[in-house]
Amino acid sequence: MDDHTHDPTVAPPLAGEPTGWNPETGHWDHGTLRMATLYGVRFFNAGEFHASHDCFEDEWYNYGSGTTESAFLHGMVQVAAGAYKHVDFENDDGMRSLFSTALQYLRGVPDDFYGLDLADVRSTLRAAHDEPTVIDGWQLRIGGERPVATESDRQYLVD
Repeated sequence: MDDHTHDPTVAPPLAGEPTGWNPETGHWDHGTLRMATLYGVRFFNAGEFHASHDCFEDEWYNYGSGTTESAFLHGMVQVAAGAYKHVDFENDDGMRSLFSTALQYLRGVPDDFYGLDLADVRSTLRAAHDEPTVIDGWQLRIGGERPVATESDRQYLVD
C-alpha cells in the first residue's frame, strides 16, 4: 500500500468483500481510490460525464503504469469520456474508439474492483459498439446500488 493513497476514514463496502477491501485491517488497500470510484460513479450516474472523468483521472496520477489500479482508472477515464462523446456530442465513432480502449485497459481487472460492477461495464461497452443507444440512461453499479451525485458531492471536485 502507498501511504499517499491510504485513507482509513473511507467507509467499508456496502456489501461483501470486493477486490481492494482488506477484511484483516478493516480498510481499503487504497482509500483514495475507493473515494474516486464512488464519486466517479455518482457523477457518471447523474449524467455528469466530465466530472466523472475528472474523479477517475485525478486519482489515476497516484499510480504507476503497469498496476491494476492504473489500468482500472485509465479504463474508467475512457468510459466516462466515451459516454460524454455519445451523449453530449452525438459522436458515436469517438465513443466506440474510447470504449475499445477502455476494454483493453479493463482486461484482467477483477469484476468487483473496489466494488464497481465491471462485468456490467464490459458487457455494456461491447454492446454499445453495435448499438450506441444502450448507454442512454445506463448507470453504473457499485456495491449493488446505482448512486447518483447530489449537490453536496460537488465538494469532492474542489478538494
